[in-house]
Amino acid sequence: MLSLSDFWRRHRRKIFITTGVLGGGYLLYKLYDSQRRIADLDRQQCEHDELLKAQMQAHYEEVQRIADATTLPHAMHYLSIRIAEELDLSPLTDKLLRGKEQPYTLSSSEKLELWDRLKILSFTKLVVALWAVTMVSLYIRVQVNILGRHLYIDTARGLGSSDLPEDADLIDRDDQQKFLASVDYLANYGMQAMISNVQAAADEALKGKQLRDIFNTAVLHETFMQILEVFMSMGSPHQWVDFLMPQDIRFYKLVTASGHDETTLSGATKFDELMVETRAVLSRFVHHTCFGKLYST
Repeated sequence: MLSLSDFWRRHRRKIFITTGVLGGGYLLYKLYDSQRRIADLDRQQCEHDELLKAQMQAHYEEVQRIADATTLPHAMHYLSIRIAEELDLSPLTDKLLRGKEQPYTLSSSEKLELWDRLKILSFTKLVVALWAVTMVSLYIRVQVNILGRHLYIDTARGLGSSDLPEDADLIDRDDQQKFLASVDYLANYGMQAMISNVQAAADEALKGKQLRDIFNTAVLHETFMQILEVFMSMGSPHQWVDFLMPQDIRFYKLVTASGHDETTLSGATKFDELMVETRAVLSRFVHHTCFGKLYST
C-alpha cells in the first residue's frame, strides 16, 4: 500500500497529463469522426438532390415530348376542324357565285347583305383562328409545366425525400390522360361562345369600313387589332379563361363521364387539383398584354 501511494504521489501529475492527453485525443477523434460523417451525409444529400433533378428533368422532357408529338398536333388539327365547321363560309360564297352566274337570282341589296356578312365572318374566322391557336398553345405549355412539377414530386416521394408531405396523393395515368385531354375543351364546349363574342367585336370594329375600301397589310393589321381590342374588353378580365376550361370542374366531369367507365363526382381528385392549379396560373396572365404584344409587331 505504501509503495502504491508513494507511486501515486510521485507520478500523479504525469498520470493526470497522460489521462488529459488521451481524453483530448479521444475527443478530437470523435470530433473528426462526426465531421466526417456530416461531410458524408452532405455528399449523399447532394447526390440525392442531383438524382432528383435528373429524374425531374427526365419526367419534364418526357411530358414535353408527348405534348409536342401528340397533344399539340392533335389539339391544333381538331381545333382547325371545329373552326371550319362553326365558321363555314362556303354557303355565302356559293350564293354569291350563283348570283354572279345568274344575275337575276339576287337583288343588289341581297348581294350587298351577303358581301357584308361574308366580310364580318371572314374577319371573325381570322381572329378566332389566331386567338384559339395562341391560347391553346399557351394552355398546353401551362399543362406541361404543372404536370411536370407533379411528376417530379411523385418521383421525389418514390425516392424517399423527407421534404414532401406524407399525405400528398400520387397522380395516376388516368388523371394524366384526362388532364391532357382537357385541351379540347375550347373546341368542344367553348367555341360557340367565343365565336359569338368575336363576331360581335368584328361587327363593331368594321362598322365604318366599306366593301370598296382598300385592305393592305397595314389596314388589315389595324383592323385585326381593333377587333381584338373590342373582343378582349368584353366581360370580366378573366372571361377568356372560361373559353379554355370550365369554371366548374364538376360540369366538365359530367359531360365527359360517358367516355369513362367510372367517374367520381364527389370529393376532390388529383385531376381536380390539376385543373384548379391550371386555372390559377392562367388567371395570372394579363390577357390584353400577352396577346396584344404578340400581334402588335
